[in-house]
Amino acid sequence: MRRFSLVALVLVCIAAGLFAAGAAGPSGAQSAFSRTTIDIGVVVSDVEKSAKFYTEALGFTELGGFDVSKEMGGDSGLVDYQAFHVRQFVLADEPAATRIKLMDFPGVKSKKVDNKYINSSLGFSYLTILVSDTTAAVERVRKAGVKPVKEPYRLGESNNYLTLLNDPDGNIIELVGPKK
Repeated sequence: MRRFSLVALVLVCIAAGLFAAGAAGPSGAQSAFSRTTIDIGVVVSDVEKSAKFYTEALGFTELGGFDVSKEMGGDSGLVDYQAFHVRQFVLADEPAATRIKLMDFPGVKSKKVDNKYINSSLGFSYLTILVSDTTAAVERVRKAGVKPVKEPYRLGESNNYLTLLNDPDGNIIELVGPKK
């Protein structure tokens, strides 16, 4: 499953045509990366339910998706020769915006990871979303029918707060930002 997640991330980026020659960095030197953000591939149990969570509760916008043929998926080692569709979501419609890529595999019994705490399992453990207004973000979350794990937790003496949520599959989502 862990190998699948990492391979899925890389192959999905390739399929979307996101890798290109390196771009120049701030110093003018050629970078090894064409973008300084990454895309995250997430296998979900119910793509419609997860899409609703990411758009309504978190405020993402859905972009177009793409298909991966069973040949490409199988020949690359990504999946066991199953075709699938990837739905893409962003926080802002900008060229460098990080994309969350949701996909499900009907009829396949994927294993859930123990996400009770971020140290419960190895591998990617949570997604952090920096918000400009914690109060507004929590209101949107509640309006979408999602209950935060706890009330926003103040981070030290700053005006920044941490709010933990669980997506429909139990993955941890952090919202971090000031209260306005």
